Amino acid sequence: MKRFTMRNATLLAALLLATVAQAQTHKLTQVWETEATLKVPESVRYDAARKVMYVSNIDGQPWAADGKGSIGKVGLDGKVIAAEWVTGLDCPKGMVLSKDGKTLYVADIGGIVVIDVEAGKISRKIAIPEGQQLNDLAGDGQGTLYVSDSRGKKVYSVKGDKVSVELDEKVLKGPNGLLVHGGKLYVLDNHSLNEVQPDKSLKVLASGMEGGTDGLEHVKGDDFLVSVWSGAVWYVSGTNKELLFDGKATGTKTADIGWDPATRTVYVPTFAKNTVVAYKVE
Repeated sequence: MKRFTMRNATLLAALLLATVAQAQTHKLTQVWETEATLKVPESVRYDAARKVMYVSNIDGQPWAADGKGSIGKVGLDGKVIAAEWVTGLDCPKGMVLSKDGKTLYVADIGGIVVIDVEAGKISRKIAIPEGQQLNDLAGDGQGTLYVSDSRGKKVYSVKGDKVSVELDEKVLKGPNGLLVHGGKLYVLDNHSLNEVQPDKSLKVLASGMEGGTDGLEHVKGDDFLVSVWSGAVWYVSGTNKELLFDGKATGTKTADIGWDPATRTVYVPTFAKNTVVAYKVE
């Protein structure tokens, strides 16, 4: 039987430190935080052409048709341009811009609110009457939108005014964040990041992200950012994941994130703290 010497202990400690260092290869560095004048910000969408961010404000109850919801506008310097740029929504959540950048689509109670960006006004609403808790939105750039229904355990596809069920409770537990990248649909569900397969089954890419997986953004290659509403931001690379931010101790929520790939900046809405925080991903 070999004796466990001090040299063995030193080597083991060095090995453990090297393993941790190798695993944690990314970090967040805060750039700014807005003033707390937003109104329960749930989602951020970055507009590269106009160099601004749109922020969905729930303001009232999270799932109530109370008319209190709005869309705010924030500059890239963290200044709130307009806390309520577009009003007349209920409990808005996920957003996506059209490919030409002229239209902002917002998931809200009862359907998708369509906003004319130049006019700064609601132009119409696409009804999804069977939706129970419409949450996030993604677009394929070819005219099809996808919207998650967390309580209804569905993902709907929307083309024009035609609404179809893309995924249902056969594979979903409570979907939220959506993303279309490289012609593939990705969905956050059951504490996991999943890639939707051609047969509409789910391939789990990374799991164990408890607390309400919320926002999903593509970084590069097989790398993604995932936010968890209860207070966490994860960097997922292939099947590996790193915890970049843990806000549970301070009660900081991390809802549906926005992303600027050119500057590698992630924009995190803090929900009840009424701010958006910008972090560099390094």
